[in-house]
Amino acid sequence: MEDNLNIPDEYKPISMWGYFGYEILFSIPVIGFILLLVFSFGGSKNINLKNFARSYFCFFIIEVIITIILALLIGFGVISSSMVSQALNY
Repeated sequence: MEDNLNIPDEYKPISMWGYFGYEILFSIPVIGFILLLVFSFGGSKNINLKNFARSYFCFFIIEVIITIILALLIGFGVISSSMVSQALNY
């Protein structure tokens, strides 16, 4: 622990509970997303927190893209299945 006393504030490591708390904070629907953007784009001088927020933001973007692709695939599947069932009924 004495090693952490000589580290400048912008390089201080985040504890395990700190990461856990920030992850819960970023998971809050609207406020968490706003804070995620603030921490990602310079709202904190701590490099570790900024990098964690950026990685969480990248993960969020990937989740959104995957969700959109799955929604489109399911939507097209429903549309095509209804078209097939209508074609078979005639």
